[in-house]
Amino acid sequence: MQIVIAGCGTVGGTLTEQLSREGHDITVIDSNAKNLERVVNLYDVMGVVGNAASSQVQKEAGIEDAALMIAVTTSDELNLLCCLIAKKVGHCRTVARVRNYTYNDDVEFIKAEMGLSMIINPAQSTALELSRLLKYPSAIKVDTFAKGKVELLQSKIMRGSPLCDGLIREILLKLHVDVLICAVERGGEVYIPDGNFILKEGDVIFIVGAPEKANDFFRKIGMNMNQIRCAMIVGGGETPYYLAKQLLSMKIDVTIIERDKKRCNELSELLPKALIICGDGTGKDLLQSEGLDYTQAFVSWLNIDEENVMLSLFVRRQTQAKLITKIHRVAYKDIISSMDIGSVFYPQNVTADYISQYIRAMQNTAGSNIETLYHLIDDKVEAMEFHIHKQSTVVGVPLMELRLKKNVLICVIKRGKRVITPGGQDMIKIGDRVVVVTTNEGFSDITDILE
Repeated sequence: MQIVIAGCGTVGGTLTEQLSREGHDITVIDSNAKNLERVVNLYDVMGVVGNAASSQVQKEAGIEDAALMIAVTTSDELNLLCCLIAKKVGHCRTVARVRNYTYNDDVEFIKAEMGLSMIINPAQSTALELSRLLKYPSAIKVDTFAKGKVELLQSKIMRGSPLCDGLIREILLKLHVDVLICAVERGGEVYIPDGNFILKEGDVIFIVGAPEKANDFFRKIGMNMNQIRCAMIVGGGETPYYLAKQLLSMKIDVTIIERDKKRCNELSELLPKALIICGDGTGKDLLQSEGLDYTQAFVSWLNIDEENVMLSLFVRRQTQAKLITKIHRVAYKDIISSMDIGSVFYPQNVTADYISQYIRAMQNTAGSNIETLYHLIDDKVEAMEFHIHKQSTVVGVPLMELRLKKNVLICVIKRGKRVITPGGQDMIKIGDRVVVVTTNEGFSDITDILE
């Protein structure tokens, strides 16, 4: 697919990497020649220097033959204008990143009037993921399928866990739990395990199942599954605002610490039920005076990675609170992963995953379509939800008889209100939602799971 991306910042760069790796023909537009050159050289794509809202610049980038324009510049208004021009000049589908919360009430109106295919607010999407995570203090990350009826939870096996040194099939049988361990990360290697796989201390595991069944699994292995009652957020930007709204709606007490007095005043008006503190959130005395020792969740969401890392390391020494740390620079992933700073979030990945999901949906055949897509373990694993709406070669055949590609696991079949952890005799039927986990790339139809 020919795709034009306007903006090559962190989100644009992440999208370019993902989409070029999947074989799409990418052209990037940016007014900053230095940034553009870096992305072009790094991912071997085409680049055009200029204003992405210029019809001439878009034509030079090949918009007339493109299937999709993705506008992810730093300006909401520029993104919308880019998409409007792309539709007029190229007649392609369009995706715009819009971050300003003042547009929230008008998103559907703007989308309809401008004929946009998709509008994404990255801060709002990230906050939704963060709030889900805070429902499960023992989980590192939580993703959802089938409109929240199926959850994929990431957790680490600690010393003394009943999961240590056990066969997966024996562990699940002994615990009497109806979940599936669908992926394991160990020492930088990724495994799609079968029942004979032996779990070890330090493994990062991915569990998929219905929420109540996932709760049952974690409870039986002795992990805390009680929802937190209070959270402290350092940083008062867009994502903390949306996160605080989510947490307050969940009856969780929220304290936000923000340096900028003007922003504090804004947050006080926007979030009257939250406690807004104007001050330096990296200061030890301020944190402790505002209840650090008693908070159950701590979110470090400043604009500087180093501040977030140091802050989370300090908090880890002071409390057992659930930690969430924001990091922008993906280049330091290997170093960051070795630190005890809780759940690490890369905001650009959330936006990129939502857009990648939409692109896969554009490529769907008549038999099924991708409804949800997540990239896991540094993009080494994909978890996706297919909605089966027509007859195909996978429908009506016992799973044990399907010739699946290597490293493909059918994790869950949701049929009506039922969430099924499938066995070899189960079959996929029309109307089902099927969750698949794989180390293969680029699946866009359910039949892609077959050899």
